[in-house]
Parts: sequence; structure tokens; C-alpha cells
Amino acid sequence: HTSLKKTVRRISTYIEELQREKQLEDDLKIAQAANKAKSTFLSNMSHEIRTPINAVLGFDEMILRETTDPAILGYAQDILNSSKTLLALVNDILDFSKIEAGKMEILPVQYELSSAINDLVNMIQKRAEDKRLALNVHVDKDIPHALFGDEVRLKQCILNILTNAVKYTHAGSVTMNIGYTKKSDDTIALSVQVVDTGIGIKQEDLAKLFTAFERIEEKRNRSIEGTGLGMNIVQQLLSMMGSSLV
Repeated sequence: HTSLKKTVRRISTYIEELQREKQLEDDLKIAQAANKAKSTFLSNMSHEIRTPINAVLGFDEMILRETTDPAILGYAQDILNSSKTLLALVNDILDFSKIEAGKMEILPVQYELSSAINDLVNMIQKRAEDKRLALNVHVDKDIPHALFGDEVRLKQCILNILTNAVKYTHAGSVTMNIGYTKKSDDTIALSVQVVDTGIGIKQEDLAKLFTAFERIEEKRNRSIEGTGLGMNIVQQLLSMMGSSLV
């Protein structure tokens, strides 16, 4: 009788463990489904939101080209700046949701490095000038001009870092240094360094730098736009391209 009771207890305990494991598996499946639904929703909504924003940008550029009224020009420029900021936020959410859903692809092509650098300077120069910051660019004179990689994602990563440098620098300069290390006859390691005279990051905040939706020193930087996704996206894109931030 005692032996039978022990056997029944062991069987009951085993059944309870199986039930707990089954419940955990069910909970995990529900959580994964909810996460997938969230990523799909963010992706779809980002696409839907981008369309009217691009339409606003298009109409606003027509106003900027055609009007000569100083007041209207001022309003139109404010619309342009706000629309670009909103589009950048939406793009961050879209990229983040793509990466989460495993749908982000790296598409290597041959590209001209000088053209990529020129694009980066054109995209960041106006921001630097508006804050009266000096923008310096130093490129190794011996660097190969034709490279193979995902030019779009490479520029996205560099532009994100340059944009942060300009956003958090109130006086002085932002400098981009581009060099390389030869790995083999047909392979180089491209290195990009951004140096600024900005406020910097506290040692204790470095761990937060790559956390999604985390903004460093929120109170001090509350007037600076951003989602807190930029550096997380950069880190993940670089990882997909076999690179990293150091």
C-alpha cells in the first residue's frame, strides 16, 4: 500500500510537471505570436504613414519653389523640417520592425566610395551649418575608390552616427575620418570614425546606448528629437554586414 501511494505521488508530480511545461510552451507561443503581430503591425503602419508624409513633402517643395512671400516661405520651411523629422522617426520604426521580423536584407553591390561620401556630406552639411558647426572630412588618399557592399545600409549607419554627433554638439565641430586596412589582395576593412566636440556620454550610460527605445539623459535631451532606436539599428545592421562599433 505504501509503495503504491509513493508511485501515485510520483506519477501525479510527473503529470503536474508535464502540465507546467505545456503551459509554458503555450504561453511562449502566444508571446511569439503577439510579438510577430506587433512587428507586422508596425511594419504595415510605417508604410501607410510614409505615403502621406512623402505627399506633404512633395506639395511643400512646390510651395517653396513657387512662392516669394517671406511669411509663406517661413511656414513652408517649418513644414519641411517637421515632415523630415517625422519621416526619419517612421523610417526608424520600419527598420526596427523589419529587423525584428527577420525581413531586413543586406544587398551588396559595387559602388563608388567618393560618391557615398559626397552623399553623406550633402545630407549632413545643412544640419551642421544651421548650428554653426564646422564639418570636417578626412579621407585616406590611398583608399580604393570602387568597393563592394551594401552602400545604402552603410550610408544609413554612418549618417545615423553623424546625425547624432550634430544633434548633441552645440558648438565646435564634427569630423569624419575614413581609412582602411588591407586584408587581402581584393579585400579591405573600411573604417569610419566620427569625432565631435559635443556633450559626450557618461560612463554609466554607455550600457544604454544600444537599448531599443532607450534615450540617454532624457531630461537634459528632451528637446532633441529621436526614437531611441538609431544606435540599436546601426549595431544590428553592422552585425549583419560582419562589422561592429568600437
